[in-house]
Amino acid sequence: MTVTQWALYALAFIGLIWFMVMRRSGQISKKEAADYIRQGAFVVDVRSPREFSTGHLLQALNFPLDELEGSVPQKIKDKNRVILVHCRSGLRSKVAKQRLQKIGYHNVFDLGSYERAFKIVSGRTL
Repeated sequence: MTVTQWALYALAFIGLIWFMVMRRSGQISKKEAADYIRQGAFVVDVRSPREFSTGHLLQALNFPLDELEGSVPQKIKDKNRVILVHCRSGLRSKVAKQRLQKIGYHNVFDLGSYERAFKIVSGRTL
């Protein structure tokens, strides 16, 4: 292999690591999330209705990311309630957390991906 090929592989590897770290940054710990769920936190799935229909957590409310600011205040009036958001990969949930905080929700936490949320809620893997 040439030096250029090695450099490309190294950059791709670094990019993959960066993506994985950024995706997980800011997510709530599994223990804290499980505690909040036991205490009755709202679980909000920000995937599209189509994604939601392919499988979802039983207690999850589906508020697609593009409808979040209009839908959540109608259902969750108390802005101090704990809200745990998740999506397919963990990227939209990070955006959802920021958007909900921006409109005044104080206890919003990022669960990350659907797979991670499923493990936390059920204790099982998909």
